[in-house]
Amino acid sequence: MTDPTTTAAQTKAAEGGTLDTPIKRGDQTITRVQVRKPNAGALRGLSLVEVLQMNVTALQTLLPRVTEPPLLKNEVATMDPADLVALGTEVVAFLVPKAQREAFQPE
Repeated sequence: MTDPTTTAAQTKAAEGGTLDTPIKRGDQTITRVQVRKPNAGALRGLSLVEVLQMNVTALQTLLPRVTEPPLLKNEVATMDPADLVALGTEVVAFLVPKAQREAFQPE
């Protein structure tokens, strides 16, 4: 059953996104990455303001904790900037309060 408070951005994040520039890891090529909603443990040691501002250092720490397959910190550091922005946007969508999501949802 679908949660009626789930936004389109959250649904898209749950499905995973295709990377513009695939990540090579040994013989494996990562072309799609799914972002999970961060819990308090995943956010430990991070400033929420920096996460919401999509600070690169904050995303380099957070993304390995909330991605599937789990990205390595050095992979995030060398990621295509367009892919970093796309994954960061998916993380930020999870942090917007329900009331604000409803205010901006198209009718």
